[in-house]
Amino acid sequence: MIKERILIVEDEDSIAELIAFNLKKNGYETFRVDSGERAFELLNDGEKFDLILLDLMLAGMDGLDFCKKLRQVKEYANIPVIMLTARSEESDVVSGLEFGANDYITKPFSPRILIARIRAQLRKATQTEDSTSQNSIEYAGIILNRDFHEVSIGKNQLTLTANEFSILDLFMSSPGRVFSRDAIIVALHGDGYPVTDRAIDVSIVNLRKKLADKASLIETVRGVGYKMKKLA
Repeated sequence: MIKERILIVEDEDSIAELIAFNLKKNGYETFRVDSGERAFELLNDGEKFDLILLDLMLAGMDGLDFCKKLRQVKEYANIPVIMLTARSEESDVVSGLEFGANDYITKPFSPRILIARIRAQLRKATQTEDSTSQNSIEYAGIILNRDFHEVSIGKNQLTLTANEFSILDLFMSSPGRVFSRDAIIVALHGDGYPVTDRAIDVSIVNLRKKLADKASLIETVRGVGYKMKKLA
């Protein structure tokens, strides 16, 4: 059985060692680097990873910059990223998710919770890869391609964060269906994920800005949530 490969980007040796120990104990193959620059060297050298654990506070290129750059490269855009940080302010969580992280765990954390979060992200990634449903959706002039994590309107290709892409995918897959903020969080991250309603609202605001003339397709249902306008 091929072990799933996880890249640990962490500059504190004690934390990196603890993470690597617990991952190996649970059957994962681990690789450790202490900077975003070194992580990109591995990726650019052709190393393949199933998931990246990323420290937010890195010297040189910090976690946010690394995540933003990662999402701009087509070959790496779909790699799940779990951000690890001692900063737990809501604004930090929102920033991490908006820059493209799939999940966000604050230090100190339980190894069991970390493993559970990793399994959830890997399961989600595998389900997406194995899906035999349409990998490309077109609705109201918006084309979303899951294989390449791309969204385009006409000749314009949009640059979306992982959360924005997933929200748009959710809405386009069920036009007219109303999703509460909690339902969006569960669809994106699973049950028990510590994201506030404000984080979802911020993602929606930013997504609408990027959709430009198509922004009105995402409608607010007051007191309930959001939906993709159903065309007649």
